[in-house]
Amino acid sequence: MTVLPDDGLSLAAEFPDATHEQWQHLVAGVLRKSGKELSAAEAEDALSTPLEDGLRARPLYTSGDATTVASGLPGFAPFVRGGRAEGNVVGGWDVRQRHAVADATAVLADLENGVTSLWLTVGGSGGIPVEALPTALDGVLLDLAPIVLDAGAETAAAADRLLRLYADAGVADDAARGNLGADPLGHEARTGTGYDDEAVVELARRCIARHPGLRALTVDALPYHEAGGSAAQELGASLATGVAYLRLLTAAGLTVRQALAQLEFRYAATADQFLTIAKFRAARRLWARVAEACGAADAGAQRQHAVTSSVMTTRRDPWVNMLRTTIATLAAGVGGADSVTVLPFDDALGLPDAFARRIARNTSTILIEESHLARVIDPAGGSGYVERLTDELAHAGWEFFQLIERAGGQAAALRSGLVRDRLAETWAARSARLAQRREPITGVSEFPHLDEKPVRRAPAPEPPSGGLPRVRRDEAFEVLRARSDAHLEATGARPRVFLAALGPAGAHTARLAFAANLFQAGGIEPVSDGTFEESGAREVCLCSSDEVYAEQADATVRQLRAAGAEHVLLAGRPARSDQSAQTDQSGGIDTYVYAGCDAVAVLSASLDRMGVSR
Repeated sequence: MTVLPDDGLSLAAEFPDATHEQWQHLVAGVLRKSGKELSAAEAEDALSTPLEDGLRARPLYTSGDATTVASGLPGFAPFVRGGRAEGNVVGGWDVRQRHAVADATAVLADLENGVTSLWLTVGGSGGIPVEALPTALDGVLLDLAPIVLDAGAETAAAADRLLRLYADAGVADDAARGNLGADPLGHEARTGTGYDDEAVVELARRCIARHPGLRALTVDALPYHEAGGSAAQELGASLATGVAYLRLLTAAGLTVRQALAQLEFRYAATADQFLTIAKFRAARRLWARVAEACGAADAGAQRQHAVTSSVMTTRRDPWVNMLRTTIATLAAGVGGADSVTVLPFDDALGLPDAFARRIARNTSTILIEESHLARVIDPAGGSGYVERLTDELAHAGWEFFQLIERAGGQAAALRSGLVRDRLAETWAARSARLAQRREPITGVSEFPHLDEKPVRRAPAPEPPSGGLPRVRRDEAFEVLRARSDAHLEATGARPRVFLAALGPAGAHTARLAFAANLFQAGGIEPVSDGTFEESGAREVCLCSSDEVYAEQADATVRQLRAAGAEHVLLAGRPARSDQSAQTDQSGGIDTYVYAGCDAVAVLSASLDRMGVSR
């Protein structure tokens, strides 16, 4: 670090330090001008953003917020700043790509172009058959490429086949790297059925005795994220699962340190970059607390595998998924994940093609090699916001973990429906925000493009089901768009709505754009040129300012109804005296559309009235 000489020109030397209270008073003054009389503390709260799990993102953080967490040093308990002292500085994070089809060509293309380990979905109807593992790994140098299995109920058979492959290839026992992927509770969360715990214990014993570079168990938190769970619920469920496995292994005679060394944790990384960064940091802190309670604090460095979220990816305008996964990968890397899997941008549509796999693996390569994210250990450390969010998220995750433990542990909480019910409550609240477009989805609920050519992919194997549901952010809007597509195919045209622009352009442009965006999100084509009679629409939406509405709306509605309009909408909120007016106003406005309205309900009702089948 270079120390600059004192040249007598210290910045801000003549100015007193500003205080947090002074800033609060200035904020209150600004809000007062907009008609809000708030105290200084209330003013700051008014600018805070609510997050899930009862957390709030405040508008201002200071260095004082960074002291709320005992972050320690990288590689040392509580491991907030990283599980290894060197972090990902040496070589970057492990670039781990997922394969569910026995395609050795695709596997080798990944390994030859930047991928450093393989994650294989094996067994069942949605993965590589166990007997096809040699085909999938044909040509792979097994002493160089770590292999991670995800085989569900066929874990024991898949592990045995992989270990025989190592022996046949002449790989020394201590040279095998990866994870055999045993995760009976994760499998139960996905399918509703578990598998033999004794097989899990036997795999752990086998790894300890002969394969020190292999771990036997995965704690997969993706089922809870993919069922709509929050970050804290994902953390709490993973802790409860990890603790259950520690109990299983130690009861079978393994030491705590041996048991800890057999676990790897898998978490989702989303485009909410700060929450993702905080989640990976909080996960390490929480697991370190578990290890400390077990008497092995220095052995509590959590091994982490990040996977870009399938919940956030969309089927419409899938190209935007490249941006989402880039942000998620950045956040996972900054958060200190050891391995990162970038799901291809077309993963939601079927089997990814070669281009999509290339973009996926190059996402990590660019962030590591060109953006140099791995050159700094814990780059988010010291940020008041990240440190405070890490602390708050850790407490929220611990609270959910304690809830599960009080219910008898993870297995009991899954079987009683407690986990399902809590995740469903979280998803219901989020679904309302999505429907109201308070959580916008680019290309789906915001800025949709009806004429965009759809991306087609070969069908992918069906993932396991029968347990917790799988959700996507785009699902409600996808239903609406699918109805519109079917209507287009059956009739040759999409359902239409006429946008009646009243008054000068300055009065109607903003709401005209708003309405056009809204209706396209439901697959309804907005028409604003010509007259209502020429549009071929049966519904019309008035677009203008409140002042113009007061002067022209009544007469315009009468004219439109006389011309055959069956339903009249208005872009804007109803007058305060008529807040409940939504439908059936004999001759007046039938429905109001505005920012924060239930867009899914409005659009679904419009499609129903237009005769677009469900």
